[in-house]
Amino acid sequence: MTGARHMNRSSRLCAWLAAFAVLPAFSAAFAQDYPARPVRVIATSSAGGTSDIFMRALADELHKAMGQPFIIENRPGGAFNIGARACAEAPPDGYTLCIIPGEPLVFNQFLFKSLAFDPENGFEPITQLFFITQALVVSAALDVKTLPELIALSKAKPGTLSYSTAAVPLGVFIERLKRDTGADLVRVPFRGGGEAVTALLNGSTPVGLYGIANVRAQLEGGTVIGLLVDSDKRSPLFPGIPTIPEATQKTFAGRSYFGLLAPARTPKPIVARLQQEIARIVGDAGFRNRNLIERGLEPVASTPEAFARFIREDRAASELIVKESGLQPQ
Repeated sequence: MTGARHMNRSSRLCAWLAAFAVLPAFSAAFAQDYPARPVRVIATSSAGGTSDIFMRALADELHKAMGQPFIIENRPGGAFNIGARACAEAPPDGYTLCIIPGEPLVFNQFLFKSLAFDPENGFEPITQLFFITQALVVSAALDVKTLPELIALSKAKPGTLSYSTAAVPLGVFIERLKRDTGADLVRVPFRGGGEAVTALLNGSTPVGLYGIANVRAQLEGGTVIGLLVDSDKRSPLFPGIPTIPEATQKTFAGRSYFGLLAPARTPKPIVARLQQEIARIVGDAGFRNRNLIERGLEPVASTPEAFARFIREDRAASELIVKESGLQPQ
């Protein structure tokens, strides 16, 4: 009897070991069979926005590579929270993905008293797609070419130079600059990209911190002067503009970015395959130059693990930025 029980235990152990042994092969086959039908990609911005345009180009390449269409569904509004919620509430089967900026992932939980989704546990990171290169620019009418010249002019004309920017971290950066240098710049509300550039050009708000692609034509035409970019390396579009570390000897932790995510508990093999395909696409020089570099975007295409780590670190930095800004949850 004892020997029989021992053999039964041994048989069960062997069965378990055999089952675990085939799991990697099963997972690989599962990922290779995916997708079997069209994939929905929720975009948290409107059609025609930076992330929407990029995602449509990426979706075309994913369709070619994976055999099924990736269909963009725009869910703008609510400080990006509407699209983020729709993504977090979708079935975790790999057939709903989302392209999301940092705000709903790490920032909005400190700006809103409550959110209808869990930013920390509601998503499965796939890959950080890109950073948006932002540039501190001034109207050429100010006749300044460097950051020290802008600071000196602002001190010479206190209360007369105004600035605008679309994101809280960028506003905090300029407020830190004012505190550290004594610069006298007055913040005005951001009213939309088109209005902001118009105000920049007509001199009513002659200083701005915007996506470099939004002011590319003006920089190339000389009606706007670039003083710095918010990245650690110079933009290939305007290599003559210094970086924040070069211009201020300080770093900046509030960069704008977009990532591709899925609802939490989406199968890991699907996540891994998507990241691998995207890294391959972004690694193509033609695609990268056409859809990222030329649009003022800095390619990343990180692994799921690296993106998850970046999100955790950015959440901690975002909490400090919100506290420094003095903004209260609404």
